[in-house]
Amino acid sequence: MQQAVDISWWQILLFASTLCIPFAINARYKLALGRDAVVGLIRMTLQLALVGLYLEYLFYLNSLVVNLLWLMVMILVGANAIVGKAKLPKRPLMGYVGLGLAIGLFPVIALLCLAIIQPNPFYSAQYVIPLSGMLLGNSLSGNIVALQNFFGSLESRWSEYEASISLGAPIPFATLPFVRVALQKSLAPILATMATTGLVSLPGMMTGQILGGTNPIIAIKYQLIIMIAIFVMMTISITLTLNLVVHRCFNHAGRPEIHFIDSQ
Repeated sequence: MQQAVDISWWQILLFASTLCIPFAINARYKLALGRDAVVGLIRMTLQLALVGLYLEYLFYLNSLVVNLLWLMVMILVGANAIVGKAKLPKRPLMGYVGLGLAIGLFPVIALLCLAIIQPNPFYSAQYVIPLSGMLLGNSLSGNIVALQNFFGSLESRWSEYEASISLGAPIPFATLPFVRVALQKSLAPILATMATTGLVSLPGMMTGQILGGTNPIIAIKYQLIIMIAIFVMMTISITLTLNLVVHRCFNHAGRPEIHFIDSQ
């Protein structure tokens, strides 16, 4: 098979000219997304360049301690992004969200590296970092959707929650309908993706491997494994995050301990 074709920087710049289309749509419909788009593009370019340089060093060093520290940085940045995008107070909730991500990530990535892929060494940065990035990246959007739907449904149906508490229901029972809605909404996209993968879309990991010259059957095997891992981690992390946040947000009497109404 043909090996991966390199892309020159001038070709990237030429292709970037297509950005005029979304910017034109932004201007035509007055979406007010221009500044966010520019900032996002600049940040993406700088971050990818810096991470690319750092990953070269990380792959060369290939240290268990350094890899674990990098994973912790990824989790902390991810937790900060989740709480920020959900428009919730960061100080009381970020640690709980980070814990949910960590408990979801580490068992799954350990199983992948120790029992399935078995790189040498098992903590090889070439596998651990990209796989963890894919798992965390998909879990970020799921957790954001979950928290937004949980607090949104809780706010709109606050009287139902108060009625349950007043009748003596424990907090987990009183919040169960809202947790259920949040789980359903947050897992719907990944379920739709799984149902259409291969027919409607070729996921990024599989496409990247094929473009890199990997046999399509091998690429499919990796894609099956990573899609299962993403679904498992998302389910674990979202469920844990919701339960930990519920535990943090309410006191024993069922009263809110932090202000979340109107999305502080």
